[in-house]
Amino acid sequence: MALSTAAVAAASCYSLQQVRDLEGRGVIPEADRADNGYRRFSEAHVRALRAYRDLAHAVGPVEARRAMREIRRCAPEIGVALISSLHAGLNQERGQAMAARRALEAIEAEERVDAEPVEADSMTITELSQALGVKSSALRFWEGEALVAPDRVATRVGTARRYGLVAIREARITAALRAGGYRVPEVREAIGAIRELRDVSGSLAALDARLLAIGQRGLALLRAGALLAELIET
Repeated sequence: MALSTAAVAAASCYSLQQVRDLEGRGVIPEADRADNGYRRFSEAHVRALRAYRDLAHAVGPVEARRAMREIRRCAPEIGVALISSLHAGLNQERGQAMAARRALEAIEAEERVDAEPVEADSMTITELSQALGVKSSALRFWEGEALVAPDRVATRVGTARRYGLVAIREARITAALRAGGYRVPEVREAIGAIRELRDVSGSLAALDARLLAIGQRGLALLRAGALLAELIET
């Protein structure tokens, strides 16, 4: 049954102009044209628009538009691989947020038992090792493993390490996680997540909100997947 642009817009909750724009961008197949020039859509167009809505929620509109165009043009096995890669990317985001959360939990646990919390804006390697209760050699090892990145300052005899607020924080996270039995690669993952998620790294509540949002995006991707499977099979 042929559907008008207005009918498709109502069924997909898009405006008339959005339907036209998404057709023009190749997100949905080009509509047939009646003798009078009006577009003639089908239920397949409605399903494609619904898939795009969930896909855009899951991975963003730019990636969603690219995926919709690719799925329509590629071989079925390539389309399946593309959708699988979107799930993998979302799962990677979740893993990154979880790693950052573990790091922040470690800091909170360390603060609860630390009788002398680290409050200085800048510390030498000796001062930081004493504050954390670790050897200076451990701090140098962590630096070599890219877990902590102190600054180098000039002295009369050369250069010396100086730990600013960021380096102190990373050293505290590293010390807490290592004390909790985490291996260096796991600590590196947590530190990397904190570095990449600077906008939320100061709040467990913000990370929990991010994880919830990732979960909702995952559900949207699952909904889109069911509709995209039909596109791949046709």
